[in-house]
Amino acid sequence: MKESLFQEFEEVSAKQWKQKIQFDLKGADYNEKLIFNSLDGISVKPFYTTEDISEAVHLESPTHWNICEKIYVSSAEVANKKALHALKKGAESLWFEIPTEEISIEELLEEINLKTTAVYLKPEFLSEDFFNRLRKYLEAKENQVYLQTDIIGKLARSGNWFFNLKEDHSILDQIFSKSEDFSSVISINTDLYQNAGANIPQQLAYAMAHVNEYLNHIDQSSGKEKNNKTKFLPQFIVASGPDYFFEIAKIRALRWLYSSLAKEYDFSEKSHILAQPTKRNKTLYDYNVNLLRTTTESMSAVLGGANTIYNSPYDAIYHKNNDFGERIARNQLLILKHEAYLSKVSNAAEGTYYIESLTRQFAEKALEIFKEIEMGGGFLKQLKAGIIQKKIKESAKKEQKQFDDGELTLIGTNKFENLNDRMQEELELYPFLKKNKRKTLLEPILERRLSEKSEQERLEKESAEN
Repeated sequence: MKESLFQEFEEVSAKQWKQKIQFDLKGADYNEKLIFNSLDGISVKPFYTTEDISEAVHLESPTHWNICEKIYVSSAEVANKKALHALKKGAESLWFEIPTEEISIEELLEEINLKTTAVYLKPEFLSEDFFNRLRKYLEAKENQVYLQTDIIGKLARSGNWFFNLKEDHSILDQIFSKSEDFSSVISINTDLYQNAGANIPQQLAYAMAHVNEYLNHIDQSSGKEKNNKTKFLPQFIVASGPDYFFEIAKIRALRWLYSSLAKEYDFSEKSHILAQPTKRNKTLYDYNVNLLRTTTESMSAVLGGANTIYNSPYDAIYHKNNDFGERIARNQLLILKHEAYLSKVSNAAEGTYYIESLTRQFAEKALEIFKEIEMGGGFLKQLKAGIIQKKIKESAKKEQKQFDDGELTLIGTNKFENLNDRMQEELELYPFLKKNKRKTLLEPILERRLSEKSEQERLEKESAEN
């Protein structure tokens, strides 16, 4: 009979561990020295045990994840060639950003196997005619096509509807009612909240309040039919931040929260998550460090249970799309999948004391914020009143102060800088927040990187030296 090695050791309780730690601290304060208080409102302990979780959070996570390539469609022919090339080089799914409805669907998707390749279509417009042409093209074709329609996301990002509240919802209803040929037609762009500086509980709460507007609308307008409830599959587009374990827990909490919310409406509890690295911590100077940042952020998305992962190139904030940057970004994911074997295990984080604890804490804090939003009239009402924007700006200000004070480190930017770096001649894109004066219905939520101010100062110094 085989005996477990662990039978030779006595169990040690969390209380005994803490007593041992306090003894080793030699009088120093345990909470002050070893408890980390994050901007997310989470107090992180130095160790976790079974006493920190009542039970594991069981999630229906994907059994595999797809490597995604994002392509801006300025020309259907060029985008199609680029997509086919990316698929040959290891991409498994495609994400097309479509600026105009004049783009030829047939030309864009030519020779792409829609049965085996997940295709995400993100129109920068709202058009029932474009949708009908797309639907006709997909009719009777077995496919994995995800149309990303997010009228609320458009309002939050730009301050305006595509047309107006009534017309936008009317077109949304038409799209959803004829969506049987698609895997999904509605997306929730939660990356905006992360890139604007919202903390994790806020991101989760706003994601739930955001999707709740759709659930409520569909339930009232056409959701009484069981078929409408089962075919609704929301696509959550998330930005994965730099805190490795927090981001794993964030994605798990997102899937758990949505499952709980959908259950209340008697909708399908399934959701689809498309993850990408955050823009917030990406830097202009010492830009190669962005490679390390996007690698860990992509790993968090994998272990958190995202369905599809797009990795942004290290030079995306200042260079136009280029083969080298895109190849490196794709190869980072290929290494994670095929050399780090992150494709071999599903739901790897389940049961880990620390991540389970974080998942529950994030979900509970997000639920509190969500309830406050709903008691205040819902997401749209609070967005129009500027309350959501105010909360995000407050969170972003705290994080910005940490960066400015050197408490939050971005290597090569506010610590270990290479003062010989020169970037002025490298700029192909404007890497800072653009402020376009225009009339809006409400204050838009604006994305801003942490290092923008310091980078602008360094660029001004470069100009003065020339």
